[in-house]
Amino acid sequence: MTQTFAPKPIQYAPGTIQRAAVAFACSPFQWQLLAAMKDQRVALGEIAGEQGIKAGYSRRSLSEVAVEDLMMWLIQVGLLRREVDGQGLTDSFRLTPLGRQVLAQWEKDPQGIQLSWWRRSQNWLQRWLSRFSV
Repeated sequence: MTQTFAPKPIQYAPGTIQRAAVAFACSPFQWQLLAAMKDQRVALGEIAGEQGIKAGYSRRSLSEVAVEDLMMWLIQVGLLRREVDGQGLTDSFRLTPLGRQVLAQWEKDPQGIQLSWWRRSQNWLQRWLSRFSV
């Protein structure tokens, strides 16, 4: 008789999930980007410029530098991870387990994330201050 191992999902604090959801909601990205990253890697070039708008990943055209900067913030809050291949890091991204939970929460209740001016300000300040951390 073979026993199958099913790992338990990681339990994140509600504040961690909320912070990650707010960080994504404050970005210029659309939820379709997270949905795409659930099943596959998404490259930087697919998100930047007009291609990102056409794919439904972004609300506006963004340079590759701007996309990279935003992705690094979303990595810091735990939503994304950088894809790795045999040569090292790539220019592609995937969801983390936290990112999957945030996406699942959004899929259940798309209107659930309320962005007050206070939450937007907090996110901006946290992102700005993160530039100075070691």
